[in-house]
Amino acid sequence: MKHVELFAGIGGFRNAIDLLGKDFNFPTQCVGFSEIDQYATKTYSANYDVSNEIEIGDIVEFTSQKKNIQNLPKFDMITGGFPCQSFSMMGKQNGFNDVRGNVFFHIIDIVKEKKPKFILLENVKNLKTHDKGNTLRVILQEIKDAGYNNVFYDVFNTQNFGLAQKRNRLFIFATSEKLPDDFCFDEKTILNNFNQIEKPTSIIRHSSVLDILDKNAEKKYYLSETLKPTILADGSKNFKSNSEINQMIARPLTASMVKMHRACQDNYYSDDFIASKNPVKYLEKKFTKDELAKHSIRKLTPREAFLLQGFNEKFVEKAIEKGISNHQLYKQAGNAVSVNTVYAVLHYLLITNNLKKYVF
Repeated sequence: MKHVELFAGIGGFRNAIDLLGKDFNFPTQCVGFSEIDQYATKTYSANYDVSNEIEIGDIVEFTSQKKNIQNLPKFDMITGGFPCQSFSMMGKQNGFNDVRGNVFFHIIDIVKEKKPKFILLENVKNLKTHDKGNTLRVILQEIKDAGYNNVFYDVFNTQNFGLAQKRNRLFIFATSEKLPDDFCFDEKTILNNFNQIEKPTSIIRHSSVLDILDKNAEKKYYLSETLKPTILADGSKNFKSNSEINQMIARPLTASMVKMHRACQDNYYSDDFIASKNPVKYLEKKFTKDELAKHSIRKLTPREAFLLQGFNEKFVEKAIEKGISNHQLYKQAGNAVSVNTVYAVLHYLLITNNLKKYVF
């Protein structure tokens, strides 16, 4: 199956497609990818063979010349986690008034010209309700106007697909091909299908963060005595929060986690928790903030962040070997699409519903 990955980041869609193809014995080929972040592109190129692929780069510039789109090889699926800042709860939510929101229409430019059989897009959960649902309605209508009568969407939580991270993301699937009468595109259906996969798969799974937390992390990841009170604080006079550490299921990773926000937003763990033989019982203990401040507490390592998104250890090692800094690794992990969630969606589409018959 040939595909194009837009807004590729470090290749979450591609990773899932490759793993599914490997597990279910069908060929996969990425013919082109777009990414404007040079460091993400470096990590991408370190992990995938891009020698015979079109590097689209800036999609706005690329699609400004129609011949660039026409020169793309024929492909079956287009994927992408298009920029979410303009729709995110953490942003100003300007939607299509924001240039980052407008890049969606450049996806449509490619779709209208190349007519791939399948479209699979990802964005923040808030896209569903942004501008009272009008933004999503525009997106769905644009896809339908491009010739795709079957358009579906739902919110999927990474935690439900074998990764220890709470991460709700909206996925949009569209096709012009005929679908089975009982076809449903919702998390419940796809999760049930995912849990019934009988054969061994190549994705990584963990039931809690304890499956991936390093018991011997480097000292540089630990909070200083000066920083602990700020990280553990329950907000300030104008901002109240519930800052807790040692979450069994990690909070959503963010692209800005390198800045180390309070423990109501980012993930921090104590050595006592990591080493505990009975973590559930340990968490029943109620420590005061002063007591917690006496513990050795650290943030996630880049390796752990990548694992929480479904990328294996070799993946992050290759990025490190290419000289990618921790700052950029955290950003890449926070921006990534969760591999397992995409794998589950694609398995339901291509294997269970046999939509790959339209490709092979």
